[in-house]
Amino acid sequence: MSAVLRLDRVSRVHGEGETAVRALREVSFAAYAGELVAVMGPSGSGKSTLLTLAGGLDSPTTGTVSVEGVDLGALGATERARMRRTSLGYVFQDFNLIPALTAAENVALPRELDGERTRAARRKALDALEEVGLVDLADRFPDEMSGGQQQRVAIARAIVGERRLVLADEPTGALDTETGEEVLRLLRARCDAGAAGVLVTHEARHAAWADRVVFLRDGVVVDETGADPVDALLVEDGSR
Repeated sequence: MSAVLRLDRVSRVHGEGETAVRALREVSFAAYAGELVAVMGPSGSGKSTLLTLAGGLDSPTTGTVSVEGVDLGALGATERARMRRTSLGYVFQDFNLIPALTAAENVALPRELDGERTRAARRKALDALEEVGLVDLADRFPDEMSGGQQQRVAIARAIVGERRLVLADEPTGALDTETGEEVLRLLRARCDAGAAGVLVTHEARHAAWADRVVFLRDGVVVDETGADPVDALLVEDGSR
């Protein structure tokens, strides 16, 4: 089975000389269709760096990052932006919705930016909002919705169209426990439907939704397990 996302011996160094910070050190990582992978590790371990590289928001210093066999490093900025609109979706902790746009307009925006007609883009946006249970709120603005509803809109935006890869950076951090569980249920359902998903989290109970858990420390993959919350806690505190 070919990987939807693959990092091959990826390193990311910020700065130069004595002040250089090595965020990732020769990390190899893959996520497959139908699989949700949780990435855990202490603050500064490289979790968010891995996700920004996977999403084409940054470029590795060495190594390659590929999405569906396409080397992101071989693409220009415009082509990488197009990949983010068509092949991969990014769910941020702080939602990143545009306040002046309705839920449907926020979700339709990637499709419209890719040249799709407004009516067709809205139809796909409504389908995505229905998938996350918010089609009735399609014409509400972000400030007219709860935090959980806004995050579900953000997930709809990340899955609209034929997205094969969904990346989520601490997507439940600003939510209460019950709403956070609903967000994870939606991510899990999208992967069960055939997408590959990568979830950055520091919560073992959230990692339990994943098929696999990868642990980072100091920019290096130090362990990989099944999604057992006890295993996750043991690796997090250094007991393993």
